[in-house]
Amino acid sequence: MAVSRFILGGARSGKSRLAVTGVPHLGRIVFVATAEARDEEMARRIERHRAERPRHWRTIEEPLELVSRLSQLEGTCDGVIVDCLTVWVSNRLLRGDPDDAILGEAAALARLIGRRQSSFTLVSNEVGTGVHPETALGLRFRDLLGTVNQRIAAACETVVLMVAGLPLTVKSGPPIPCPSDDATIPAP
Repeated sequence: MAVSRFILGGARSGKSRLAVTGVPHLGRIVFVATAEARDEEMARRIERHRAERPRHWRTIEEPLELVSRLSQLEGTCDGVIVDCLTVWVSNRLLRGDPDDAILGEAAALARLIGRRQSSFTLVSNEVGTGVHPETALGLRFRDLLGTVNQRIAAACETVVLMVAGLPLTVKSGPPIPCPSDDATIPAP
């Protein structure tokens, strides 16, 4: 049976580790990575994450067109792990995509999760408990990712918050109605 799980937490909270260890290692698993190795630090982080995954999993790198790529995977695998929505939203924002386009893609992702033929595990950073961003772009990113996270959390059956490496189940049950697709991000 296909299930959906959303894992949130702060930086270095254990989100990616839980995403990898919480999926049955048997079967056809596709790991969708949204990060690009644009510098040495990110290249090291990507390599560390690759080493933590079973070698027989298929890895797809998709920094921008996540929903399109996931739609192509429908029915071709047993499970999909997306790591992470934080980087995906950042990539779209830095490309110059308007907020409504990013939120539209988040709504499409929520619909895809709802009709899933494969299990989904999605990872994202929780941005509501951090320091108030000082820049307009930082505020826009925080508000945008917060709204994306709400839409994905609503669509998933299980939502887990990682705190200091410990998983706290926030939601366990059926999806709930998704927030309005016409919700807007407040101007900074």
